[in-house]
Amino acid sequence: MLLVLCGSVLAAGLIVSGTPGTTAALLLVFVLLAGVNSPLIFPRSTGALEAQRRSAVDGRPVVFWRPGCKYCIRLRIRLGRSARQVHWVDIWRDPAGAAAARAANDGNETVRTVIVAGQPHSNPDPAWVREQLSRST
Repeated sequence: MLLVLCGSVLAAGLIVSGTPGTTAALLLVFVLLAGVNSPLIFPRSTGALEAQRRSAVDGRPVVFWRPGCKYCIRLRIRLGRSARQVHWVDIWRDPAGAAAARAANDGNETVRTVIVAGQPHSNPDPAWVREQLSRST
């Protein structure tokens, strides 16, 4: 929201100076940046403990992610509609999620970290994650 607001303020200033083409391009860049950094493009995040509990019941992968991570966005896009079946944990909103990501990655908060059947996988290929998801359903 802050990125869109800043872009709007800059765009308003450019409109006053009489450069509508630049204004539109600048506003588009800010909207795209806001979208990429927004948790709204991801399915609703849950807490790490709840995600791991649900995963133990249904066998679906748990993905630890953070807003703005290009690898997380790539995974989300490549999973398509099936992304809603994965348990997503935003490590910036859940301290337990950040701790779980660090525990799986030698103290680093490496995202995307995917937990399948209790085993962590750092930066797995999206096709592999999709395959694991199809095995769990």
